[in-house]
Amino acid sequence: MNEAPLPFFSPGSDPGSSFVDVLRRMAPHGVAGSGAPDVGTALVDTVHGTTVVAIRFADGVVMAGDRRATAGMSIASRRIEKVFPADDFSGIAIAGAAGPAVELVKLFQVQLEHYEKIEGDGLSLDGKANQLAGMVRANLPAAMQGLVVVPLFAGYDDRRGIGRVFSYDVTGGKYEEADFQTNGSGGVHARNWIKATWREDLTRNDCIDLALRALFAAADEDAATGGPDLVRRIFPTVAVIDAQGFTPVIDDEVAARAEQQLGGREEGAGL
Repeated sequence: MNEAPLPFFSPGSDPGSSFVDVLRRMAPHGVAGSGAPDVGTALVDTVHGTTVVAIRFADGVVMAGDRRATAGMSIASRRIEKVFPADDFSGIAIAGAAGPAVELVKLFQVQLEHYEKIEGDGLSLDGKANQLAGMVRANLPAAMQGLVVVPLFAGYDDRRGIGRVFSYDVTGGKYEEADFQTNGSGGVHARNWIKATWREDLTRNDCIDLALRALFAAADEDAATGGPDLVRRIFPTVAVIDAQGFTPVIDDEVAARAEQQLGGREEGAGL
């Protein structure tokens, strides 16, 4: 049981609805970017997550990520999760230093929940994207030492009735993408595949297939991106965000769709 007393703040110093500001005052070591080591040689074997994609379709957004994490020239994990719900109607996909990235996801989830409890209403999608930009910016000191975290953020905007995709740079710069974005070491290969085949009238299933094909194409060119593993039954993590909210696509559906894609052009057949 946590026996620490609840914090009280004077009127002039109340952090309000910002959980990050509460954390900065009560436990500053828990804020992303704090306590970063100051030696670069210790970061050689840092575990990195690699390729993630976010693609808009007619009724929402599909987010997907491969399952591989690398440390130097080694595979550190074959089953890492890179796509997470941020709240009921938005998601976050991570690439970069895996440890700080997962901590940033947890802090972002708590921040959104804290805001809703304090204010009695949730943030708009733009507001959530801005909150995440501030957290990425706070990680800049760690990023300068190699612990770079650059997420993708996407969600369903119920005020506009569309899915939207946001990307970030290492300084916390936020950029809304028109239709899709990728990130990670295999991102350029995945983006090229998506760019060649994306169209405005994609359905949910079309968009899932496109995300899987893009990840397979990235795995073909980038050693740090994991392809489908039929022996171990490891397939990408996929989630759909639409008017019904954030919905993970179950493994059986991803496996069935992934197997349908094998032997296609991304494997060289027909080229």
